[in-house]
Formats: sequence, structure tokens, C-alpha cells
Amino acid sequence: MLAPLLALGVRLDYDQRERWDTPDGDFIDIDWAGPERAPRLLVLFHGLEGNSASHYARAIGAQALASGGWRYAVVHFRGCSGEPNRKPRAYHAGDSDEIDWILQRFAARHASVYAVGVSLGGNALLKWLGERGAAAAAVVRRAAAVSATIELKAFGENIGTGLNRVYGWYFLYLAGMRAKALGIIDRFPEECAARGVSARRVEETTTLPEFDDALTGPLHGFRDKFDYWSRASSINLLPQIRVPTLLLNARNDPFLPGRVLPRPDGVADRLTPDFPLEGGHAGFPGRRQWLARRVLHFLSAADS
Repeated sequence: MLAPLLALGVRLDYDQRERWDTPDGDFIDIDWAGPERAPRLLVLFHGLEGNSASHYARAIGAQALASGGWRYAVVHFRGCSGEPNRKPRAYHAGDSDEIDWILQRFAARHASVYAVGVSLGGNALLKWLGERGAAAAAVVRRAAAVSATIELKAFGENIGTGLNRVYGWYFLYLAGMRAKALGIIDRFPEECAARGVSARRVEETTTLPEFDDALTGPLHGFRDKFDYWSRASSINLLPQIRVPTLLLNARNDPFLPGRVLPRPDGVADRLTPDFPLEGGHAGFPGRRQWLARRVLHFLSAADS
């Protein structure tokens, strides 16, 4: 049994870690919590360098278990569960193909699947919802995206300048993104070289935009950071979403300026925009308690 986590006064136990082999011969790890026979399954996709121990993952899971009737699964993107992966491929904000096979597999095992994505995971989930349109409704019943990086160019420009550079430094150094990237290059030198990824360029990165240019973009088939930001952003796909979906972003998010948030008439009828004036990035009034309650309230609502 994985270590118990406390939030909202509820004992949240991840009782199982399950490994899934990916279609291309790699793997991802899923952490599970809650009663196995619960009628509804809540699947969470974490943010950049997140995992099942992230504060929002703990809080949302605890709220789901406190509400009753939920089984909870936290998906770890490749390389985020504590063990190096088998392939050079990592994860990125527009990885809707990865989201698709994961949710399809969940739906094959559970009758009622609900999904929430946070930050990077929120953008990837929204991109999948927009691309699949009405077909997504056969896979998930409702969804929520929290502090989603829906416009990656704006995100990259904001996190690469001013005081936000501190957050980039945290991800690159304390969260270990640069070390993991160098590990990928060391294990798969030929594949990385063929994609234009070099240890020298990664070692020289000091901001997340530079990292996207040196590794994230070329490693996943994009020309550069600008191509990655343009093709991976979900903002232009929001009008195509047909699953009831909550879009929850604070207007004072330091990474995504309020000016890029869509107008209410610029989204699909099935998408519910909620843009509080304050809340920062995945924080919100009352911090984790308010965020978790807001997400679960939306997901639990009866479909109209």
C-alpha cells in the first residue's frame, strides 16, 4: 500500500499502483484510491512534473472519497512516476493521443468515467475533448480543466520573464526536468541525435521556453518551441467540445494572463467558463478545499 495522504480530514490511501504498457512499448503508472466497486471513476491528469502526491491531486482525491461513490485514479505521464521510461519519448502539453488511449482503456473497464486535468494536463485533456468532439462523450461523461495552459505561447512568454523565471528554475533544477532530460539523452543517444536533441543545448537551458526549444519540441516532432506552442495549444479547439466541461482559470494566474482567456461566446455550449478574479495557478480562494469542492460539484452535477 502506498503512503496515506491527509486532506480535508479524510484519510486518502493510494491502495494500488498499476502499470500499463503503452502501444509503443513504453509504460505509464496509475495510482488508485477508493472503493473498487464505486459506480463512478474520476481520472486525474497532473501538471508539469506533477504526480499523485501533488497538492491538487491529494485534495481532489480526498474530496471525491469524502463525497462517496467515486473510485479515483491518478495517471502519471511518462517519466513522472519515479522510474525512467523505456523510450526516449516523454510527455508534453498537447499529447492528446496519449490522453486518448488512456481514457479509452479506462472506459473499457468502467461504465462512468470522469476526467480532470490540471495545468499542462488540463490543456492536453481539452485538446483531446476538442479534437474528438461528440465522440468523446462515449468515453467520458463530464470533465474539468484547472489552470489549463490553453495558450502555450502566452504561457511560455510569461513563465520565461520577470519573477516567473523563478518557477522555471524550480522546474528545471529542483523538480529535476533538466536532469531527467539529460538521462534520456544518455540512454538514447542515437534517437535523440536524429531528432536534433543534444546534451549541450539542454545543459545551456535556464528557462522553460529554452527547454521547450532544446528538448520538448524536437523530441516530440515539433520544429521548435513556436511550432510546439502553436500546435499543442487547446484554445482554438474549445468551440468543438461536446462533453460538459468546466474551464476553471483564475484571472490573476501568473502563467496565463487573463487577456488570453476566451470570451463566453467563444467557447462551446457544453463548456462552462469559470474565471475568478483571484486564485493564482491551481490555488484559488480557500486554496485546495475550494478548488476540490468546485471540481467535484461540477463533475457530480446531472447532465442537462
